[in-house]
Amino acid sequence: MRRSATVRASRKLAAAGLVALFVTSATGGPASSTDTPLPLGDADLPETRTATALAPGVTLTQIARGSEPAKQKDYQTTRRGPWVVRMITIDPAVASGSLRATYGPTLAPTETVGELAAYSGAMAAVNASYFTFTASSSFPGDPVGLGLYDGALLSEPSSGTAEVSMLVDARTNQVSFPGKLAWKERMVNKRTGNGLKLQFLGHPPVVPSECVKKQNPTKCRQPGDVVKLPASFNPTTPAGKGVEVVLGRSGCVVSRERERGTTLTPVQTSIQATGRETKRLMTISRAGEGEKKACLQSSMRLRDGLGQRIATGPWTYGVNGRFTLTRAGVAVVPRGNTSLFTRHPRTFVGRTAAGQIGIVTVDGRQPGSVGVTLREAAQVALNLGLTDSINLDGGGSTTMVVNGVQANSVSGSSQRSVGDALIWSPTPWARKP
Repeated sequence: MRRSATVRASRKLAAAGLVALFVTSATGGPASSTDTPLPLGDADLPETRTATALAPGVTLTQIARGSEPAKQKDYQTTRRGPWVVRMITIDPAVASGSLRATYGPTLAPTETVGELAAYSGAMAAVNASYFTFTASSSFPGDPVGLGLYDGALLSEPSSGTAEVSMLVDARTNQVSFPGKLAWKERMVNKRTGNGLKLQFLGHPPVVPSECVKKQNPTKCRQPGDVVKLPASFNPTTPAGKGVEVVLGRSGCVVSRERERGTTLTPVQTSIQATGRETKRLMTISRAGEGEKKACLQSSMRLRDGLGQRIATGPWTYGVNGRFTLTRAGVAVVPRGNTSLFTRHPRTFVGRTAAGQIGIVTVDGRQPGSVGVTLREAAQVALNLGLTDSINLDGGGSTTMVVNGVQANSVSGSSQRSVGDALIWSPTPWARKP
């Protein structure tokens, strides 16, 4: 990006009510006494850095490296760039507000990052989790992996080996990167203690006969699914063969149906079962002698890679990513030859050794910014001081919104609708009534 473009971006943000701190020279060299040039491309490339105060303890930094536009055929190989990187830095010791993960009115649909920022009243927002996207026309926003919001687990960690996660304690704005998580959950009859293991959260259950038709041998080995679908995921539940038990606010059974598909009130949760699991769900949800209705409760365990239980509360948020970029100050990205490893727009998040949080976007697949590989993203993270960091969803999803203004250049013609977002709210966390 040329200096004039950098200044235009600075003026655009200033118009949104921000205050520019400094703009560096376009002749190259460090942007400040503590910054070194990004480890991207040839050493002689010019680099500019612009820092903007969003609030006490919250800063937006834009870095433009290289000045000549790239041709599409050179995006993957060029040493001349250009590259445009933006980072929101949050210092929990100074900033007054809260870092959270959020979605729209319900999780199953998708919304743009701009819409999610407006809906949640966020000062800053970026796209977050990998999500179902085009794989499900009914539930496109369903995270492909961990989705934890207000302490409620709405999407379980996936079985994919590449999945990693970030957890946030919104009371203190401390983040952690526990890697790949393990989840187990059962629905247990409060009176009898009999229970049934859940297979999924927020996914339509697979019907074994339909599974055969779709030629999905992995799913077909399952005798049937048991799925929990709270109204916060989607008020309309998947219809089809199987059974459905609807629970009220206290977990007591509201209805038991021998066919799936209903509309939930905001406080209700659906448990659906298919295949051989249908009988077990109907059994544990049946009222006993002298009871008006059965009541079920969830028994859930979320553990880290070492098997340690992760405590959660209404202040806990979590999103999923693919691959750890840096750990304890070392780049740890494995080598790979799939498209995920090549140059694309990127969104990633990390923390410094001092506990500051960095939320980063890298524009890509454009003449003005070619994008970075996973290994280049790890090197950029280290350059920005992020000793621990993970890669979030990227590509056409990569979007940063600041004070209602799109701050980056998305790779498509407009913002892509996504499943969830990582936001900084000017309001400190408070327990919902």
